[in-house]
Amino acid sequence: MTIFKRLLDFYITSSIHVALSVYAFVEMTGFLFQIDDVEAPALFAFFGTIVGYNFVKYDALARVQKLQMRTELKLIAGLSFLSFLATGYFFFQLEPTTKVIAVAFLVLTMLYTLPFFPNRKNARNWAGIKIYIVALCWVGVTLFLPIINAGIPIGSEVLIVALQRFILIFVMILIFEIIDLQVDDPNLKTVPQQIGVELTKIVGSVLLIVFMLLGFFQTNFLFSALFVRLGVSFTVLLFLLFAHEKRSKYYTSFWVESIPILWLGLLFILK
Repeated sequence: MTIFKRLLDFYITSSIHVALSVYAFVEMTGFLFQIDDVEAPALFAFFGTIVGYNFVKYDALARVQKLQMRTELKLIAGLSFLSFLATGYFFFQLEPTTKVIAVAFLVLTMLYTLPFFPNRKNARNWAGIKIYIVALCWVGVTLFLPIINAGIPIGSEVLIVALQRFILIFVMILIFEIIDLQVDDPNLKTVPQQIGVELTKIVGSVLLIVFMLLGFFQTNFLFSALFVRLGVSFTVLLFLLFAHEKRSKYYTSFWVESIPILWLGLLFILK
């Protein structure tokens, strides 16, 4: 059991699990818009997520706190380096326009992590902005990247899915913010810090209703997809309603981040 837990912890802390969630969202985009070849942007997103998330999580430890590299951190650093090479490889498999978009989101990630301006904190610490940057990056990488790479025009259908995905990711981040309420810096001004846990849950619940209703405006409306969205919405709602500060770290870092993987699996089962 100890070995299994250590492997699970490494799987989570090395950002492999969150990268699989991103990969699942990209594959879902390919499924929804019938993109024949979505592997290049999907694998670019997968390996890029490992690099980006590990950079965000461990940059301060390595650069500011000068933390001595433990074995686990060395393994994560090695994985991140290999993922960086893979990201570069799949970057060159993308279409020219897609590469520009990918670089734009790379800059946004760096802005999120590094303080570019004198006497200024990085964007991650700008009060109240973190949740929007993260949600925007996820939508950009998992939806617009494969869409643009496939040469699909950005019409109303794409924008509806973009809004749906932004809302879903926003609500999922709200769950993280509720769980992290006791450890987050009060200056971050996360949503639960500003309006309280109960009101945050109400806001998240209303957003999930909007998420469901937006599906009726899609031109390729399918009842099977509706039932899948309903199941996903209900699952996210349960995680939101039962979230509190004393939950285990696995509540969000494993179970909540498994929702996109579950969603993709259900789509393929009901295909």
